Amino acid sequence: MRGKRPLEGVRVVEMGSLLAGPFCGQLLGDFGAEVIKVEPPGKGDPMREWGRHRKEGRTLWWPVIARNKKSVTLNLREAEGQELARRLVAEADVLVENFRPGTMERWGLGYEKLREINAGLVMVRVSGFGQTGPYRDRAGFGAIGEAMGGIRHVTGFPDRPPPRVGISLGDSLAATFGALGALTALYHREHNGGLGQVVDVGIYEAVLALMESTIPEYALTGHVRGRTGSVLPFVAPSNIYPTKDGDYVLIAGNADTVFRRLAKALGHPEWADDPKYATHHARGENMEELDAKISEWTGERTAEEVLDTMVEAGVPAGKIFTARDMMEDPHYAARENIIRVEDPEIGEVPMQNVVPRLTGTPGEVRWTGPALGQHNEEVYGKLLGLSGKEQSTLKERGVI
Repeated sequence: MRGKRPLEGVRVVEMGSLLAGPFCGQLLGDFGAEVIKVEPPGKGDPMREWGRHRKEGRTLWWPVIARNKKSVTLNLREAEGQELARRLVAEADVLVENFRPGTMERWGLGYEKLREINAGLVMVRVSGFGQTGPYRDRAGFGAIGEAMGGIRHVTGFPDRPPPRVGISLGDSLAATFGALGALTALYHREHNGGLGQVVDVGIYEAVLALMESTIPEYALTGHVRGRTGSVLPFVAPSNIYPTKDGDYVLIAGNADTVFRRLAKALGHPEWADDPKYATHHARGENMEELDAKISEWTGERTAEEVLDTMVEAGVPAGKIFTARDMMEDPHYAARENIIRVEDPEIGEVPMQNVVPRLTGTPGEVRWTGPALGQHNEEVYGKLLGLSGKEQSTLKERGVI
């Protein structure tokens, strides 16, 4: 029997825009939290316009980033809007914001003020450089966090400038750590008799958290890890290899036992005993030569043929997937990694499913991104008790 959603009963007020705050809200909403997204009257979150659009003009990013959320309009720059925000926060467990530090304080919505009306409030604050330090007041998008957090420097090929990863990685990492922080703070509040607190996430430090041993490598040996392209230095074979039909297959046959199976599958069992390839160190020293031989073999076969051979031999391998591959792959289908959610304007929208999967109380995508202000009546009328006349007056004044 299906249980309750794990965050059912948790109310989240999401302020801010674009990616870092909204992706945090998406993660919490995926697991059942009631996420009330606060947007400026008129145009709303710029994410309503970002990304590729369908011919009729509707963005295909908004249905994903705003899924499971309720939308209310509220002008946080007006005193009446700030008072409504305080009333809303008084009913919330979590507040997520990603404005530049100091913005919420200027609006009278800093944590010290908000904790007076809601001592249990968990306030997730995502910004470029965090709430303290000499850079706190700098503007900081995800790309800047990726640069200063270190991941841009190690991405790409050594003879080229550091490229973008291809997705908004810094924003998503900061949002993920923000969601983790929110859940940790809620657990402390509920099970350790604690109060609310601030979850302070700088985008650059969320990237830094993923940087493995780069800091001690430099501090203790003077080594600065750099860009190495598609290989892991001195670990071979572990690379992408071209196929006859224009695809690439990644083959990771670097462990001694796996390499022996790979060599046999490629028709060269003698490689496993060749002094140039017989050990991990030797393969690393002769990486380019070994990769060239494997590329020659894969280049004479289709991606499917290469994969079939690797699977049969027990060698880890995978094709470089595009969205088309994901939509057609049987494992994706069996795991329900891509779901189809009905949108009132677009129709059926395929999108990625909730991660991670819980066996007893799984997350769920209940609806796509809402229309601007779609839930004004529900939130302002039912939750805060504003009359229809009061709502009309506030709308006329541009407050909601």
